[in-house]
Amino acid sequence: MKNRAMMMLGVSALVLCTGGVSAVLTQGGAAVAGAPSATKLAKQAAADAEAARKAIGDRAFGKAVRYAERAVAGAPDNGTYRALLGHAYLQSGRFASARDAFGDALTLMPNDGRSALSYALAQIATGDWVGARQTLESNAETIPVADRALATALAGDPAVAVEQLAVAARSPGADAKTRQNLALALALSGRWAEARAMAELDVAPNEVDARMIEWAKFARPTGAADQVSYLLGVTPVMDPGQPVSLALARPAPATPVVAAAEPAPAPAPAVEAAPQPAAEVAEVAAPVEAPRPTIVFAERKEVVQPLPVQAERVRPVRVAKVAKPVVKPVEVAATVAPVAPVATKPVVAKGNFYVQLGAFENAAVARDGWARAVRRYAGFVGQQPSGMAVKTAAGQFYRLSVGGYARNDAVAMCQGYRAAGGTCFVRQGAGDQVASWVKPTAVRQLASR
Repeated sequence: MKNRAMMMLGVSALVLCTGGVSAVLTQGGAAVAGAPSATKLAKQAAADAEAARKAIGDRAFGKAVRYAERAVAGAPDNGTYRALLGHAYLQSGRFASARDAFGDALTLMPNDGRSALSYALAQIATGDWVGARQTLESNAETIPVADRALATALAGDPAVAVEQLAVAARSPGADAKTRQNLALALALSGRWAEARAMAELDVAPNEVDARMIEWAKFARPTGAADQVSYLLGVTPVMDPGQPVSLALARPAPATPVVAAAEPAPAPAPAVEAAPQPAAEVAEVAAPVEAPRPTIVFAERKEVVQPLPVQAERVRPVRVAKVAKPVVKPVEVAATVAPVAPVATKPVVAKGNFYVQLGAFENAAVARDGWARAVRRYAGFVGQQPSGMAVKTAAGQFYRLSVGGYARNDAVAMCQGYRAAGGTCFVRQGAGDQVASWVKPTAVRQLASR
């Protein structure tokens, strides 16, 4: 375990639920200890929570689970207790239960970045990679980029992780953890030469080879829980699931008021929550393996929504002449509603702000990325892509962007692209030039519009 911890310096960002758990739980415990206990039940819940924290510190995770479950049962609306229970489950290798506990904790504490990161890790371990990426994206403001990006790589999108970490690694104050997380994300993307070059910045030369071997094993998991359990140093177990009695009670939707003149509809029969099926339990258990897909880390393959096919123009309807009145063909054609174009170039004000779409290995790869972006988001149709080569410690990248807009227009375009499923951010111009693959004639045509 000690050798592995030394080898995995680059993933220290995600060891939040082991080494960093004491700081998280101590902070939550201080808040609870300072609050007056109105009832004996509340006092007992606080005592159970303290006992669970001590058990986690002693690495007695089974005992921690029992105490944390009692604390949640005594104070079900306490988000700190539910996060404590999630950590106990996570350290016990019970990933499905941890996912449920952290989900309830986020319902009560929606701005808790630590619980959001742990929730995403539990989702990854149970095979819900799409849900994990959505969790990371929706909590981007509360999860540090070094943690969020590496978790994104573990959720099956190392290409986006590289883009995010490359920016973070070049920012002022970037530390070794950020650079090593970038190195690991590069390795998970299959870019081993760049990963090695980045790892060498913070690792002794005689340790680099061993780290590359360790990362090569890490990059080829055989099950959904392998990488998360390896990072946390735990073994997945047969998970019976969080007790149904501990599930957070969510308020029922309000019943709409029905007018007196209308008969009230018959109420739908109440449906009780069923216990978690055994199939889901088997999903996270190892070595009891249920059939599940193998994670294959590679460049992201986007599912692109094709642009709608442009409708054919409606031909004017010719009407035969009759006695009176005489309807001319032109008059009939004028009544036909015009066909709206599929996509029009948005009107944007000129400025010095750009929407950065990513950093790619070279201009040819960036060109493919631009083609995918245009297919994904119709607002890019007719826009002129920009690009430039940048050299970093990890190697040379070709940065793809689109812009030359006023700030508000750039922000609106990036938001539209994000709504279509893309990834981007807005920045000021930094020497952006017309992309190398754009022909001069096309540049002149765009400039004349």
